[in-house]
Amino acid sequence: MPVVLYPKNLYHGDDSVERAVYGPGVTVRVRHVPTIADLAPEDCADVDGLMTLGDWIHAADLPKFPRLRVVVRMGVGYDRVDRAACAARGITVCNVPDYGTMEVAEHAVVTAIALRRGLFLYHDTQRANPPAPWSFMAHPIVRRSEVQTFGIIGMGRIGTAAALRAKAFGFRVVFYDPYQPNGHERGLGLLRVRHLDDLLCQSDVLSLHCPLTPQTRGMLGLRELSLLPDNAVIVNTARGPMIDLDALAALLKSGKIAGAGLDVLPVEPPAEPVPELLRAYRDREPWLEGRLVVTPHSAFHTPESYADIRRLSAETMAAALSNAPQNVIPPDSD
Repeated sequence: MPVVLYPKNLYHGDDSVERAVYGPGVTVRVRHVPTIADLAPEDCADVDGLMTLGDWIHAADLPKFPRLRVVVRMGVGYDRVDRAACAARGITVCNVPDYGTMEVAEHAVVTAIALRRGLFLYHDTQRANPPAPWSFMAHPIVRRSEVQTFGIIGMGRIGTAAALRAKAFGFRVVFYDPYQPNGHERGLGLLRVRHLDDLLCQSDVLSLHCPLTPQTRGMLGLRELSLLPDNAVIVNTARGPMIDLDALAALLKSGKIAGAGLDVLPVEPPAEPVPELLRAYRDREPWLEGRLVVTPHSAFHTPESYADIRRLSAETMAAALSNAPQNVIPPDSD
C-alpha cells in the first residue's frame, strides 16, 4: 500500500478530500514540521509520495526517503524542489498548474487598477492625522486605463488570464514570452514583442507572470526598471527574486516609478536585514504614501482555490503512483 506524506498539517486534520481521491489503497500520513529536515526518520522510511506546498526539498533531504518515487509541488512554481537531485534518484517531480489561475490574474490586475485609480493613495491620505482635504489629488499615479499599455512578462495560463482581464478594462496589452510559439498572440488578439527591453520601454503597467529560473532570477535590475516610462506601475505576483528591491526602492524614491504592488518578496517571510523598501513601507514613510501595497504571497488564495489545490494535488499524486504521471516537470525545464 503506497504511503503519501504531507509534511504540513494544512487542513486541521481533515483529510477527507485526499482520502476521497486516493481511496482505500493509499495511506495518507500527515505531520506538521517546520522543514523537511525535521521529519522523523520513521515517518520517511516507507514514503512513496511526498507532497510539498512551501517546503524546500534539497538533495540532502532525499536520503531520508529510500522508497520515494514522486514529489508533487502543490502549486505552480517548482523552484524550491531540487529537480536534478530527484532525477538522479529516479524520482518524478510534478506540479499543479491548473489551480489559482483566476485568483492570481485577478489579484494582479486589481492591484494595478487600484494603484492607478488612487485607491491606496486616498485610503492612506484620508486616514492620516489630520486627513487630507476632501478633494481629488493631482498625483502621477492616477491614470486612465485606455491611455496605458499593460505589459506582461510570461504568457502562460495566469499571464493569459491577466491579459484578457486587463484588455477588458481598456488597456492596450503587450506581452513578452520567448517560449510561446509563433502566432500565440493572434489567437488572443494581443500584441507581442520579441525582446524584453521592447516591452519595458512601453509598459505603463508591468505585471510579472513567469516562473523563477536561472534566466528570470534578477531579470529586473536598475537598468531594466529604468527603461519603464515615467510614472510606471509594477506588479509582481510571480516570484520575488526576479526584481531587485533596492533598485525598485531607488526608482520609487526618485519618482521615476509611480507605484508598485508586491505579493512576493525575495525572502519569505521577510527576515533581517529587512530591505529598505519594506522597512519604509512598514514605517509608513511619507514618500511611499499610496504608492506601495504588499500582500503576503496570498494572491492564489480563495476558499475555492484552496479546495482545488487539495483535490488536484491528490489527483496528480494518484496518477503518478499509478504510473500514469501528469504535469511532470523535467529536471532541465529551466
